[in-house]
Amino acid sequence: MNPDPIGTLATFGDIRILFVMACEPEYGPALRARIRPVMTGVGPIEAAIETTRALQVLADAGTPPDLVCSLGSAGSRKCRLGDVYQVASIAWRDIDASPLGFARGTTPFVDHPVVVPLRTPIPDVPTASLSTGANVVTGDHYAAIDADMVDMESFAVWRACQRFGVEMVGLRGISDGPGELAGLESWTELLGHIDVKLAEAVDALARALR
Repeated sequence: MNPDPIGTLATFGDIRILFVMACEPEYGPALRARIRPVMTGVGPIEAAIETTRALQVLADAGTPPDLVCSLGSAGSRKCRLGDVYQVASIAWRDIDASPLGFARGTTPFVDHPVVVPLRTPIPDVPTASLSTGANVVTGDHYAAIDADMVDMESFAVWRACQRFGVEMVGLRGISDGPGELAGLESWTELLGHIDVKLAEAVDALARALR
């Protein structure tokens, strides 16, 4: 796995990959030994801005990625706490233009389905659906979400990728969900463990793509 001179690309065989993460607490020593991701910041707006900026810089340099991997933590009341899942599909739970006749989850005048399927190339990593939104989900709010996991960035990353014609895959480790969140520590407690599990999944992705 050779880092690109630009500092954000990794090469698996002949495939150039741009890794994208939200923030430093998710980027532990195991991942640091393997990848140098773009750090977008938290939430869909920051993720869209920074992913678009990175893809434009790489395109201008003549080294666009072949694949983008969005990775980090996620919440869930369906998936096992501490485990890592490939993202089988993504949806945007915030967008609702249904009073105008558009299906909830779709952006008016933009051609994307409510649920977007993604490729899951790693044979031994389980898959799960993902819902992206601008809110931290906890407690009874999970009942209103028709997906296995929740995050705050992946759909925005996918939209940026779509604009540049680049495929995206996703890896998410379950950091919280079974109980109520009670402050920042409720999210960060398992991030060290998830860092190791995500690093193992990155290694598995490298093997699968080679």
